[in-house]
Amino acid sequence: MRTRLLTLLALAVFAPGARAGLHYSAEVVAELPARPSGFLTDQRALRAAGFDRPDGLPSPLRGDYVAAAERLTKLSKTRALTADEAADLGALHLRLGASDKALNVLAPAARKHPEHFRLAANLGTAFQYGGDLDRAAAHLEEAVRLAPAKLKTFEQAHLKLVKLRAKEPKGAPATLDDLFGVKYVGAAGRAEAGTLAPEELKKLPPDALAIVQQLGLWLPADARLVWQFGELCNAFGDVRAAASCLDGCVTEFALGSPDLRARRLLYRAAADELAKKAGHEAHRTALKVKSSRPLLKAFDEALLPDVSADRTNALPWPVLSATVIDAKGRPAFAKYLDKLDGKSVSLTGFMQLSKDDTFTGTFILLEYPVGCWFCETPDPTGLLFVQLKPNGGDFRRGLVKVTGTLTLNRDNPEGYLYTLSDARIGDAD
Repeated sequence: MRTRLLTLLALAVFAPGARAGLHYSAEVVAELPARPSGFLTDQRALRAAGFDRPDGLPSPLRGDYVAAAERLTKLSKTRALTADEAADLGALHLRLGASDKALNVLAPAARKHPEHFRLAANLGTAFQYGGDLDRAAAHLEEAVRLAPAKLKTFEQAHLKLVKLRAKEPKGAPATLDDLFGVKYVGAAGRAEAGTLAPEELKKLPPDALAIVQQLGLWLPADARLVWQFGELCNAFGDVRAAASCLDGCVTEFALGSPDLRARRLLYRAAADELAKKAGHEAHRTALKVKSSRPLLKAFDEALLPDVSADRTNALPWPVLSATVIDAKGRPAFAKYLDKLDGKSVSLTGFMQLSKDDTFTGTFILLEYPVGCWFCETPDPTGLLFVQLKPNGGDFRRGLVKVTGTLTLNRDNPEGYLYTLSDARIGDAD
């Protein structure tokens, strides 16, 4: 199984990326579309980075973005930032929910470097974040003009979204953006779970899923894009993902559209019925994906703490997922991860039994729990094999903290990339 997964990951990593709109050079994005569960996980993480958590718990992405922004801000006081550095700092302010700070950085930089694509794209997004849609459209038109050929489709979709929103009356109820000229209805002319009328399906461009996912990564707090993605998932038969999206629109974003809420009930009922059926075939859909998670890397490696041989080192999951595997299945680990090889590390995650349902002191640690192992198998970079020491702990459900000695697998394509040996289980902080 691992060999097959390595091949799939290599294709995802080395295919040309589809990223534009909000550019931060430390973010590395896989080819889209990504698996719905992976997209929603990363999109939610980006949304959480935009504010301090009310419960006081840390947000890993927010901490990384804050540190990177502070570094560039400090640098700007010693010399003028380059165009690329200014684009990065503006993007970081946007990720952190500070559109005013982003505008203060990006506007003068864009005037100084009028032909710089990332500055134009980020500035347009900053005006959108700040609610000035007309100025956002003006700068996004420049971004479309300056965009490399492989990115124009995504910049054009962003511009179309902003122009559609600019035409809406103030205070108008939330509706689906008409990005594709499609009515999300079944053959009977009304919403149906797990299907779309054939004539409507033909209207969808082949990259519709990728477009909406990319927009959702640039604008993670935009509920209507989550709704749009849910409708696309339903159109391709993934009613479980559709139900999850519309659930989030109501519970996380509090959208009150009667149409949305009626569709949510419809899709949720169908998803609940599907959950009662056994086997992988019951979960098969027509949705085709090119990666499992969109964010391959979302951190600045220079900001990671020094590795110590005398204490336990915190191991962030993004450092694991940054591993690149070539077409022959050979891994290339991040330099920071290389330094942790043979060291004591700790990280939090969810336990997955590696053999049947019997706990024998070994298990797989995952960053996020998996609903259907056949449909949602993580990439090899997201699997950490754990061997507990005697009396190192028992199987638990929920988030746990695991500490042990890390070993990297450099040459055995049939083994796990990462092993944590002599490990023990503790409570997550």
